Amino acid sequence: MVSTMKSTLPRRQFLKLATVTTALGLAAGSQAAAVPKRNLKLGFDNFSIRAYGWKAPQLLDYAASLQVDTVLFSELDVYDSHEDSYLRELKKKAAGLGLEIEAGTGGVCPTSKRFDTRFGTAEEHLKLLIRVANRVGSSVARCYLGDASERRREGGIEPRIEDMADTLKKVRTFAIDSGVKIAVENHAGDMQARELVGLIERAGSDFVGATLDSGNATWTLEDPLENLAILGPYALTTGIRDSMVWEDEEGAVVQWTAIGDGLTDFHAYMDQFAELCPNAAIQLEIISGFQRSFPYLKPEFWQGYESVPAHSFARFVQMAKSGQPIAAKTYPEGPSRKAAEAEYQRTELEKSIRYCKETLGLGLK
Repeated sequence: MVSTMKSTLPRRQFLKLATVTTALGLAAGSQAAAVPKRNLKLGFDNFSIRAYGWKAPQLLDYAASLQVDTVLFSELDVYDSHEDSYLRELKKKAAGLGLEIEAGTGGVCPTSKRFDTRFGTAEEHLKLLIRVANRVGSSVARCYLGDASERRREGGIEPRIEDMADTLKKVRTFAIDSGVKIAVENHAGDMQARELVGLIERAGSDFVGATLDSGNATWTLEDPLENLAILGPYALTTGIRDSMVWEDEEGAVVQWTAIGDGLTDFHAYMDQFAELCPNAAIQLEIISGFQRSFPYLKPEFWQGYESVPAHSFARFVQMAKSGQPIAAKTYPEGPSRKAAEAEYQRTELEKSIRYCKETLGLGLK
């Protein structure tokens, strides 16, 4: 149907508007064309959408709908079974969807407060993880030591690092024979990058590497770019998110955010990532909405952080000086809370995936 409505704009204004619109369209097209294509695998950690409580098959279907390359199952509870037949079927399903699975679990340091006792001894736990990884086709097995509270225990973090290294050594032959490398995460403020490198070298870099977490870097008073420069050569997989950091009267506050909503220069980050660890997947672990304080202006804060290098801390302080406060996420009380949490988690993850694809040029698809 042809419209008979006449334009209410004078011809000169109409032509001017058309010229501006065309110019904006060309500029947008030019900007889109300028997005660098980085040949880095893009995926996500299932913890990003933990409120849904989805199991592995549902997560694979969801990952396929997002057109990502891989998904990290960072906990053993995501599987309905640890039987070989079930795990091999998952591998087959993932392949049919054009996806790769990476396997993971929680705390495996036997003397850490975060050690998960449900899977037997630390050695038994690691062997289960390695077998699961092998069966689902994952060449990496993600795990972690503990959290920031380990730094404040007697002797600091170092005794836990020794215990973790000793535990890893016990499964060296099993891991190598299985074709799986163990990827220890800098987790929840437990280790700075240099400390994790020390753990990897002590255990054996022939079968142990890093799960590089950009968000957890800020929880150990690190700039994510410095963390990448140190951990990148050891990275086997990742947990990537952004951080907003700002100063307050006692020190600084950190709030994790979706990619692009924080302070990390991800163009520079991904350029460096492509040089240091191009075979590691960018696994988005988006944990937005809550804040953590770092009152480093109080002397008592520094118990457990005495060994933090001055230059590293200075970079973190510079981040805080450039940041701005943002509001923490709140949820309604009552039965609708869980649904609201799930929706928020999904929105933050999908926004991050779009940013990674459209602005950073990530992903193989």
